[in-house]
Amino acid sequence: MVVNLRQLAEMLGLSQTTVSRALNGYPEVNAETRERVLQAVRDTGYRPNRAAQRLATGRAASIGLVMTVAPDIDTDVHFSAFLTGLGEASVRHDFHFVINPSAPEEEETTFRRLAASGNVDALFIASVRRDDPRIEMLRSLPIPYLVHGRAIGQGEDYPFLDIDNEGAFYEATQLLISLGHRRIALINGQEHLTFAMRRKAGMLAALQEAGLETQDVLIAHDFMTDEYGFRATTAFLADARPPTAILCSSTVMALGVVRALNRAGLKVGDDVSLIAHDDVLPLLKPEHFNVPLTTTQSSLRAAGARVAERLITHVLSPEDALEHEVWQAELIIRDSTKPAPRS
Repeated sequence: MVVNLRQLAEMLGLSQTTVSRALNGYPEVNAETRERVLQAVRDTGYRPNRAAQRLATGRAASIGLVMTVAPDIDTDVHFSAFLTGLGEASVRHDFHFVINPSAPEEEETTFRRLAASGNVDALFIASVRRDDPRIEMLRSLPIPYLVHGRAIGQGEDYPFLDIDNEGAFYEATQLLISLGHRRIALINGQEHLTFAMRRKAGMLAALQEAGLETQDVLIAHDFMTDEYGFRATTAFLADARPPTAILCSSTVMALGVVRALNRAGLKVGDDVSLIAHDDVLPLLKPEHFNVPLTTTQSSLRAAGARVAERLITHVLSPEDALEHEVWQAELIIRDSTKPAPRS
């Protein structure tokens, strides 16, 4: 049975005003009443009139993202996992999630138009770059925002959610060094993205701390795809001094690494150790590889949900400030990391 606001209020024995205030997050409605209203909404499938809700609250009940699109830009499984988490949290709070497509050169203008449209209450950005101009742009807008990631060279005086990428790859490299590996390669994300910069910095810091060479370390940067993992690994194995261990920025890339090692007649773990970053992608579990992968783990889906939760909480309760949040990635050791083979 689909009901309207009046019918819902009558069912609950409450005024329409109280029901409306409960649905719109007004603090004067106590928790017990709000839960009664929300349960009735779940039971009846009630959906508020968005236009009336916006007039009553001054909110659009939406969070927004500008997504750049171009013939040479592909959406990958990492972005999809993040959006899934974002969408799940939005549904829980009955918020909309608005994606506004934009040509890359029009991204800043599109953000400004979206903020001025009144169609969203908050914005976020991802895929952060060094000295990212979008952060300064968001600071200038009269709308809450959150950054998924951190820039380099701009300070950290803006609200963000990030993982400790440098610490994760520092710890992963330390593990490989403790197993006797001295020639360690890195297959990384695109060079201009700050998560990739920080992962590279973490690896190099661990190598330098151990007194190992860093001048000719094998490092490759590109899109995080199976094909690129394969091509980078094939090139590494052709080097005069091939690596005995590979660090990889994604389990998707790791698929290609394993394929290249198999083609070369090498076994993961026994001949070449492998560590990949695990974004907890539902269809690609590291424990299901033929040789289970050692990983640094942090869920992109959980990050998407957290970004939405923080933005929505702030929209509903502006006194709940948006601040910094850094997650630690978990190092999970499996069979793909073993002592370095003897020369």
